[in-house]
Amino acid sequence: MSALPFPYPTPPSACFGCDPVTTDFTTVLVANRGEIACRIMRTLRERGIRSVAVYSDADRGARHVQLADAAVRIGPAAPASSYLNIDAILDAAARTDAEAIHPGYGFLSENQAFAQACADAGIVFIGPSVNALAVMGDKIRSKNHVAGFGVPIIPGIARPGLSDEQLIEAAAEVGYPLLIKPSAGGGGKGMEVVEAAEQLADALVTARRVAASAFGDDTLFLERLVATPRHIEVQVLADNYGAVIHLGERECSLQRRHQKVIEEAPSPLLDPATRVRIGEAACAAARSVDYRGAGTVEFLVAADAPGDFFFMEMNTRLQVEHPVTELVTGVDLVDWQLRIAAGEPLGLAQSDICLNGHAIEARVYAENPERDFLPMTGTVLALREPVGEGIRVDSALLPGLQIGGAYDPMLAKVVAWAPDRTAAIARLDRALADFLVLGVHTNLEYLRLLLQEPPVRAGQLDTALIERTLPHLAFRHADDHVLAAAALLVHNARFDAAISVWQRPSGWRLGEHRPARYQLGVGGGSVCTVGVWGEPGAASVCVGELSPRLGSLATLAVGRVRVEFAGVTRVYDVARAHGRLHLGHDGVAFDLLLPTRAEQLAELLAERDRVAGTLQPEVRSPMPGTVVAVPVSCGDRVVAGQTLATIEAMKMEHKLVAPQAGTVMISVGPGDLVRLDQIVATVTPDTKTTRDQGDP
Repeated sequence: MSALPFPYPTPPSACFGCDPVTTDFTTVLVANRGEIACRIMRTLRERGIRSVAVYSDADRGARHVQLADAAVRIGPAAPASSYLNIDAILDAAARTDAEAIHPGYGFLSENQAFAQACADAGIVFIGPSVNALAVMGDKIRSKNHVAGFGVPIIPGIARPGLSDEQLIEAAAEVGYPLLIKPSAGGGGKGMEVVEAAEQLADALVTARRVAASAFGDDTLFLERLVATPRHIEVQVLADNYGAVIHLGERECSLQRRHQKVIEEAPSPLLDPATRVRIGEAACAAARSVDYRGAGTVEFLVAADAPGDFFFMEMNTRLQVEHPVTELVTGVDLVDWQLRIAAGEPLGLAQSDICLNGHAIEARVYAENPERDFLPMTGTVLALREPVGEGIRVDSALLPGLQIGGAYDPMLAKVVAWAPDRTAAIARLDRALADFLVLGVHTNLEYLRLLLQEPPVRAGQLDTALIERTLPHLAFRHADDHVLAAAALLVHNARFDAAISVWQRPSGWRLGEHRPARYQLGVGGGSVCTVGVWGEPGAASVCVGELSPRLGSLATLAVGRVRVEFAGVTRVYDVARAHGRLHLGHDGVAFDLLLPTRAEQLAELLAERDRVAGTLQPEVRSPMPGTVVAVPVSCGDRVVAGQTLATIEAMKMEHKLVAPQAGTVMISVGPGDLVRLDQIVATVTPDTKTTRDQGDP
């Protein structure tokens, strides 16, 4: 398969271990997908090692498949039938003569059964030993284990096999607020914050269901919640001969629902003495299980007492945020994973590691921050990834790529390096502004807004900061300039499609000219009417009820236009598909609906028939996904706010609630697949309730 360009900046400091070496590996299979599979293949290609991709039916045209030297189909879209199918992956390795398997992160990367199956098949698992996976893969066991090696742990109750009743009883001793955590897995899935005792029972039910679904293990434990905590992790490297070093720490405190959003290295919190102490503690944790390869030891640090840190867990794999460590140390972590797995001794001493400058990374997700960060699907209609000095992009995106709901919504990572933190943040912000994705809603604008927050710029971080800042963030919506640009684009398309001059929508009439009117859906059911007189290159444009103002449209390139309106000039990237118009400007994407005449009439009739003051009875799915729970039945009497169904997509659950009191009719059941905006329930209010709501 043809290789795609994959530019990376030269690391700013000496690149230890970057000289070509001879390893025992000629072919390595990458048992993962998305941006991490692409990133691993980059190093494999640099080392002259043949790469093998595996893919599901949903990923047949994915970027990692195109980058690989060979690719093998392993099953349908569902992860359990493809990327979590151990037999299928081992069969792919056997068919392609792969001597080793790199698991990336997620999926099978921390699965001890997979590591053992690789060993049984005579294939090298590029990761730690089965014993290290077993100890560190269980949060309860790992906490109790490292405590015996002098590593500080958070107070709590951590014993295997505890029932809900036992956890409720033990919670009083742990104290509130507390945190429920699943013993298996990571990434914040299944974690629940409990502020008071009356919330605990319901939270345990949710945590067990999510943990069982995500990890196949619903074992839970409790920890005391640390006030204003900061999440700081330490990267370690260890070989097969007892050498263990750390490569400094990463600050990962900017999180949403326990999922990291922005990470940086080094942490702006730690002083040199604490950096040494936390690094030594991380190495002690790694030595305690005879660790080998790359791993990360995660700590919780109190913001007001940075000298006190507590072990949370060890991630026995490469981390999503590993690029920031690579950029400040010059160490290619994937390269050293390959070398160590091939039996090479660690050629680095702790004294070789020097942190140079500052690096910061932002995760780009297919999600809508204004709709509670619900995951979004779609097709990439236009794409432009940022480049420049100190900028690195790890991405799985391609023009035409379909983003479905079967996998994690992370699309790419944008990383910036600079000599200091302020300059690194500025570079990252500029790179995010230059990142264009049309056709799929992303969090790019949100990331830029977050970087502008004073606490973020000052390095005053904690894991609850995002929740506090989100309510007052001002997202951009389609203003008059965007609406005028959209109308001019549609107007221009009609001009181009006209067979004769008489079919052009110029608005020319004897007497007063008549504008061409365009209906544009701006979200939430709102529609704006824009009138245009004249040719697109020199037109009068009226947005809503405002007076006409001068506007013009000029094509700069395919998919790019310059629009002047009311004295303001902007350049937009443009894509149109499936009745929608997508415009991108300065890191913000606008998605406008072009409703048909039938859709406009239906909405007009619905608004006319709706009683003033009443709520819509239909409950629609805010995202495509799978129904995982329906706690009510048809005919049940429900109250406003009661949960009617739970939808899961891209490893995230969302509860759909009754908009009003009344009688419910459910149209879905557990296991059903639902589309975006599909009606899943209808709540018919009592006659009295309807009458009361309609009274002035």
